[in-house]
Amino acid sequence: MRRRVAVLGAVVLVGVVSVAGPAGRQAERTLEVEQLEDNLFVLRGGGGNSAAFVTDGGVVLVDSKLAGWGQPLIDKVGELTPNPITIVINTHAHFDHVDGNVEFPASVDFVAHENTRPLMEENNAVRGLGRPARPSPFEADGGHGLPETTFSDRLVLGRGDDRVELHYFGRAHTGGDAWVVFPALGVMHAGDAFPGKNIPIMDSNNGGSGVDYPETLRKVSEGITGVERIITGHSSVMTPADLAEYAEFVGAFVSDAQAAQAAGASAADFAAGWEVPARFSGYNKGPAERLTPYVEDIYAATR
Repeated sequence: MRRRVAVLGAVVLVGVVSVAGPAGRQAERTLEVEQLEDNLFVLRGGGGNSAAFVTDGGVVLVDSKLAGWGQPLIDKVGELTPNPITIVINTHAHFDHVDGNVEFPASVDFVAHENTRPLMEENNAVRGLGRPARPSPFEADGGHGLPETTFSDRLVLGRGDDRVELHYFGRAHTGGDAWVVFPALGVMHAGDAFPGKNIPIMDSNNGGSGVDYPETLRKVSEGITGVERIITGHSSVMTPADLAEYAEFVGAFVSDAQAAQAAGASAADFAAGWEVPARFSGYNKGPAERLTPYVEDIYAATR
């Protein structure tokens, strides 16, 4: 295992990249870089958390952020290592994790779960966000940026200390959530299936399932061993104990919704009145208008 060079949670580098905005003006795109190991970095800003894993053969990048953030991401990785980015792994199909793909060169191999590519092509709106899907960036250039390498349950890339393992445990945030493990470093990237301490997006428009979500998290918690730190989708680096607790939190929300349905409460009334159980101090439930469609889907799947 390579020597750890930064303590958990320490942001050790901040980069600012100027890029042209939609009207040609210059806009600053700021990326914060947290170094977890001498060859593993978390890059925050411009969408979901990305990870850059520097191997002897090139850089494996996890998630490419929003449109317009691909090139700043490339530039920032170039400041961290002279090795080129050779692989981009997408943890799922949402725009703030994949749209930057189109800014990477054709030499990059895009990798995702087999359900993620068709979801990227379908470009469905994200359930619960209350806005239509953005224009797809993948319709031009023959679908450049769509995953060419896909997997069903498990995929291994590289070998030895450069080994990367991809796992799929079932529906949760979407229908194609990939869990990316760096075994030599004891680190996993969870994507938005583990976004932080809040009710997750349960995106049935893109194959996700509120009813399946807690069990999927439990399968990951019990099935992935040797991991000490977990890169979340939009929060700080957390631990396997945090993931196990998160499974219980999501499970409590789902079971409470099912109990409310059995008692005759509407989805909107449950979403408005539900409170985070005391044992989950520090968790956020989010606005009722965002929760309501997830509760509606839980009700529909429970009947």
